[in-house]
Amino acid sequence: MKVPSAESHASAKPRLATCSLTGCFGCHMSLLDIDERILELIDLVDLDVSPFDDKKSFDRPVDVGFVEGGCSNEYNVKELIEFRKHCRILVSVGACAINGGVPAMRNTVGLRECLEAVYLHGVSLEGGGMIPNDEDLPLLLDRVYPSHEVVKIDYFLPGCPPSGDAIWAALKALLTGTEPALSYQLLKYE
Repeated sequence: MKVPSAESHASAKPRLATCSLTGCFGCHMSLLDIDERILELIDLVDLDVSPFDDKKSFDRPVDVGFVEGGCSNEYNVKELIEFRKHCRILVSVGACAINGGVPAMRNTVGLRECLEAVYLHGVSLEGGGMIPNDEDLPLLLDRVYPSHEVVKIDYFLPGCPPSGDAIWAALKALLTGTEPALSYQLLKYE
């Protein structure tokens, strides 16, 4: 059974959206690392909201959403909640989305201590600095939260980042209506 499209007519392709929160953008780079299969991807899905096409807002629901990165600030939380509302299936892609990844290393110290270490006592600062306090900056959260602690996630695709082959296999499974079941080779990390 194929994923039913969010479009109103049966001939439309399924829609794919992606978003990047606090992380390194490596999972998006892995999606690009499907090489020549990118041409097949173009035939399989219509790309919706994504950094790849710079579309910022939804104008209709999408079938599959990929989220990479954790939530480290209020803006990330708002973006993830809004993204979830528009995705029929939401996949947490990569270590940062699944468990906070490298950005969550700051979870081992308090927020104030972290900010002071970076902005007041950082080795690259001459004479010290100041902790940013600008209303245009998103408020940092007490810690970095994985995506499933903020919204319901349907599937998890581990890796840092997952390989292009793993992303391709998971996406193809979802688009054909089967449960993603990745082989050991696709989940092996080096």
